[in-house]
Amino acid sequence: MKTVLITGCSSGFGLDTARYFVARDWNVIATMRNVDANLLPPAPNLRVLALDVTDAASIASVIAAAGPIDVLVNNAGIGMLGTLEGTTMETVRAVFETNTLGTIALTHAVLPQFRERRTGVIVNVTSTVTVRALPFLSVYTASKAAVNAFTESLALELAQFNIRVSLVLPGRSPTTAFGTNAKERMQAAFPAPYVAFKEQVFAGMGSGGDVTYGDDVAEAVWRAATDPASPLKIAAGADAVAWAQESGDDRFVTPRQV
Repeated sequence: MKTVLITGCSSGFGLDTARYFVARDWNVIATMRNVDANLLPPAPNLRVLALDVTDAASIASVIAAAGPIDVLVNNAGIGMLGTLEGTTMETVRAVFETNTLGTIALTHAVLPQFRERRTGVIVNVTSTVTVRALPFLSVYTASKAAVNAFTESLALELAQFNIRVSLVLPGRSPTTAFGTNAKERMQAAFPAPYVAFKEQVFAGMGSGGDVTYGDDVAEAVWRAATDPASPLKIAAGADAVAWAQESGDDRFVTPRQV
């Protein structure tokens, strides 16, 4: 039975992905900053561990407790919505600490065991806002785009050790906590000179159109974890697939050589 370690399992995509792997008889180590034992039903193939991806000691503790793993899913992240001018540098750093450096730190921590065993899979969950630019998401998009670039480069250097690295890019989802945790960092993120444009943009968003659901992301992560021929980039969700197709990036469709 294989083992997957998933970060950011307290809600949204991480929680849905943990459920998906548990149901398919994988050993699942579901991590979250503050453990809530009621989020996932008890199962013999499930462990829930506390993890702060911005804390080196927390990472080391979880890696030690987890033991050998086969797949790492870097899903933990925080939202950010607002103008750059209205965002403090403290907030910018906090977003990068979790979304970007947290991903790099977890990956760094599992690489020795993957390299020694000459096997392993790393799946980094980012966003299709890196495919199509949107206003008021400059900081968030930059934090996720950095992970995309990190992943693409890392895949090249780890291929020699039979370590596969993949990206899953979800679209807009009504089922995640993005909006809730983004509000925590908005502060005065829309100074007066930007208010008219903000209202224009928000009015045009509406609530219709295709969206991404948790199962879309869980299925994409599963594919990245289990299919050696899966593309480097996997769009998750109807809207994400449409944006990926429009981008013309063949890394969403080109199978890897096995």
